[in-house]
Amino acid sequence: MTSRYPAIASDIAKLFAARGTHAVEVAVLQPADPFLDMAGEDLRRRIFLTESEIGQTLCLRPEFTIPVCLDHIASQAGTPRRYSYLGEVFRQRREGGNEFFQAGIEDLGDGDIAQADARSLADAHALLSLVLPGQKLTITLGDQTVFEAVLAALGLPRGWRMRLARAFGSAAMLEAALADLANPPRNGQLAGPVAALVLDGDLEGLSTHIAVGMQQAGLSASAGRSPADIARRLIEKAELRSVRLSNEAFSALKDFLAIDVALDGAAKALEIFAAGAGLSLGAALDNFSARAKAIESLGLPAAKIRYDAAFGRPLDYYTGLVFEIAAENGDRPLAGGGRYDRLLTLLGAKTPIPGVGFSVWLDRIEGLREKAQ
Repeated sequence: MTSRYPAIASDIAKLFAARGTHAVEVAVLQPADPFLDMAGEDLRRRIFLTESEIGQTLCLRPEFTIPVCLDHIASQAGTPRRYSYLGEVFRQRREGGNEFFQAGIEDLGDGDIAQADARSLADAHALLSLVLPGQKLTITLGDQTVFEAVLAALGLPRGWRMRLARAFGSAAMLEAALADLANPPRNGQLAGPVAALVLDGDLEGLSTHIAVGMQQAGLSASAGRSPADIARRLIEKAELRSVRLSNEAFSALKDFLAIDVALDGAAKALEIFAAGAGLSLGAALDNFSARAKAIESLGLPAAKIRYDAAFGRPLDYYTGLVFEIAAENGDRPLAGGGRYDRLLTLLGAKTPIPGVGFSVWLDRIEGLREKAQ
């Protein structure tokens, strides 16, 4: 390790080794498309983009999960396999520098979902407890799968389920989506050819039409959302305008999002909600209960962990557990992570590979350590 590494780096590396992980290094310069496709277009404003001599859009590494998964696929390594990393990431932030260190573990291929989820949370908690001795920590978790199960049980069409799932983790986006769901906006004025393609749901034709228009206007497809993404959103918005949720279903959704309880009572709270709303959450609730038991079996204080039904992390690739750990009374998370079972297939894996992981912000940890001295 170089002198630029944080002083706590060696302690973290020892913890990772004790946890049976494979330490990896991934290239600083990465293809940008996987991040923009999987992590959401709003990331474009916060990453550092460049272009190769052959026109490929590249970026400085904004996080580690996607690069670690891409390297795993390229190496054709077997699973289960646990990777650890510690290095710099580059991202524009409102607070702090644009170049900072992160560390974490990506746990790939373990079929025992509940146990792997619990282990990821326990590893993140152990790391923070090691480098911040005596610091009281708060743990908040949510569950994308439970949220999507509620949406499906309410009978929402696919377009609305996708929009709300994308908004999960952003209070502003979720509030806006719910407002539109309660009172669908009227159709906007679209040009004749575009309106016809949108009405027909012709994604390919609409994408081509938009691409031609962008080219004629001298706009680069790599400078913003792609023509296919724009077309997809236009068609989706048209579909969404035709749906209005019933008052009963809307009330049930609001009741679900208001659930905020200690983890040791969360499964029961979800059961009571589902029974009262006349919904069946099926396997999503069973998996939630199994994970809660696994977390408690690893010695984490379930009575002090909060389950917030509206809590998510604003990255498109999370599929199940999502969590954050912060210092008590702190206003920014020190660690965050979750489950991403679809990610590796979307990145090119030939067979599905379940995955769960977390990362910690070392600059925030160092700030707390300095205050404690």
